[in-house]
Amino acid sequence: MAYSIQYLYISNMESRPAPIQSYSLFGESTHLPDVLHCETIAARSVLHDWELTPHRHSRLHQVLLVQSGGGTTSLDGATKPLTAGSLVNVPPGHVHAFRFTQGTSGWVATMADELLDAIFVQVGDVRSDLGRACVIQADASIHLVMQQIWQEFSGRSKARALVLRGLSATLLGWVARAMEDDAPTQTRLRESNLVQRFKTLIEEHYLQQWRVADYATALSVSPTHLSRVSRAATGESALRLIEARSMREARRNLAYTNLSIATIAYAMGYADPAYFTRVFTRDAGISPRAFRAQLSKQLQQEASSTSDG
Repeated sequence: MAYSIQYLYISNMESRPAPIQSYSLFGESTHLPDVLHCETIAARSVLHDWELTPHRHSRLHQVLLVQSGGGTTSLDGATKPLTAGSLVNVPPGHVHAFRFTQGTSGWVATMADELLDAIFVQVGDVRSDLGRACVIQADASIHLVMQQIWQEFSGRSKARALVLRGLSATLLGWVARAMEDDAPTQTRLRESNLVQRFKTLIEEHYLQQWRVADYATALSVSPTHLSRVSRAATGESALRLIEARSMREARRNLAYTNLSIATIAYAMGYADPAYFTRVFTRDAGISPRAFRAQLSKQLQQEASSTSDG
C-alpha cells in the first residue's frame, strides 16, 4: 500500500510566527491512522533555508537521525548541538526546532500515536522511557534500521505496511536501549511521576468516560494540580489527554470496523451519539461520517494505484 507525503505530513513543519504552533494530522489529511512516514532531513529543511522554527506535534512521535552534517536543535527550550550520528528523540507534545548546516543529510521517521498504541502492548516501561526528548549518539543498529525504513517506505513491495510496522517497533526498541545509559537518575525518577501514573490510569479507564476529577481522586491530587502538571510535561491539559486517548480509539474503530457511529459511541461509553459526534468533530476537524468516507476514498485510490502499477 503506497502512501504519499501529503497524506501524513501536511504543513507539519512549516515556519510560522509566534505563538508556538501545535500540529495534528488527523482531520487534516486522508491518511490511515497507523501510518508511518519517513523523509530525508533535506526534503523539508531546504524549503525553509535549513531552519525549522519551534513547533510541536500532539499526536506524533519523531525520531531524527543525522547521517552527515549537523547543526543545532532546541528541545523544550534547551539548545543542543547536532553532529554526524546524532539521534533526536521527540515524543508527542514536546516543543522542538532545528537549524541545520546546509547540505545536512539524514532521515526523519514519524509515527502516529495509533501505531504507538499497537506497538507498546506488554512491553514494560518502554513507552515511558521514550517519553523523554533528547539527543544521543546512534549506534550501528539504529543507522541500519533507519536506512531500512527509508528504503521500505520509498518502495511499493508486497506487505509493505506490515514490514514498516515491524521496523517501527525495532527502531523504537533500539532507541530505548540507546537512551538507557544516557538518562540521568533524576529524569528516570521524573518519568515515573504523576503524569506517567495518570497516563496508565487513562489506558485503564478511558472507555468508562472518567472525568478529570475522577483521575485526580484516584491519584490523590486536585484536578487543577493534575491539569497543571500534565500541561507542563506534555503541552496538553489533563482533559485533552483523556479526550485524545478516547478519540484515538474512535478513529481506529471508524477505520477498521463496519460498526455504526452510534454503536461506536455507545461502546466507548458515550450515552449520546450526537455528543460523541460533536467531540469527535472538535478533535478531528471533520465528522465521524466524513472521516470514514475520506478513509474509504483513500483506500480505493491506493488500490487503484497499486493495480495500475
